[in-house]
Amino acid sequence: MLLLGFFSHSLYATPAEEAQLEQLNQIERELELQRDWAKYRWEKTNSECYQKYWVNRCLSESRAQYRKEIDPIRAQEVELHEVQRKLRASLKDQRDAKKIAERDSAEKAAERAANQKEYEEKQKAAAARAADLEQRRKDAPKRAQENKAGTQLD
Repeated sequence: MLLLGFFSHSLYATPAEEAQLEQLNQIERELELQRDWAKYRWEKTNSECYQKYWVNRCLSESRAQYRKEIDPIRAQEVELHEVQRKLRASLKDQRDAKKIAERDSAEKAAERAANQKEYEEKQKAAAARAADLEQRRKDAPKRAQENKAGTQLD
């Protein structure tokens, strides 16, 4: 709840969104660290429980303590991930809108037309080269015959 209230007012602030996302990622790393430490303490307590007489009771108390530590962290993570999803979606929408605007610009349209013209010219040149090569292949026996006839000594 705290995170959502803190970040929701600036969710649509376009220039600050990248910095805000980095800040959210930092908070996520801190929460992961807290989660890891809670898990470490729980596992350590569990291993110590096997040294005691009332093992099951110790294990259940250890689990209850772990849940007490992890539940607030998990709630913050859920909230944080929701804000991150919204922020990432907003950033993606902005990038997509920018790409569409660039694609629709007159400069890009002229560039696409020039590229299309260049492509068509290259296709025509390739077709002409292919036709010339095919013609040479067809004429090869005739040229070979002419060369053979021209090189004979009489």
